[in-house]
Amino acid sequence: MNKLLLRVDEAAECLRVSRWTIYRWVEEGKLRGAKIGKGSLRIFNESVQCLIQKTEVLGDGTLSGSIRHRAI
Repeated sequence: MNKLLLRVDEAAECLRVSRWTIYRWVEEGKLRGAKIGKGSLRIFNESVQCLIQKTEVLGDGTLSGSIRHRAI
């Protein structure tokens, strides 16, 4: 079963980027997140998967950029 919400470190690991990149991408609107409690951020898994799909769509099956798919 896939999680609906990911912790910042889980999203970062899945996308193979830093935690700070995740925070920046949420601010830029590249990823969707939600604040939980007193400032704890969670990332919607669906937005992570959409970002992965956008970056891996190449005709020869290779990945564009440094993002590699890893299901959580």
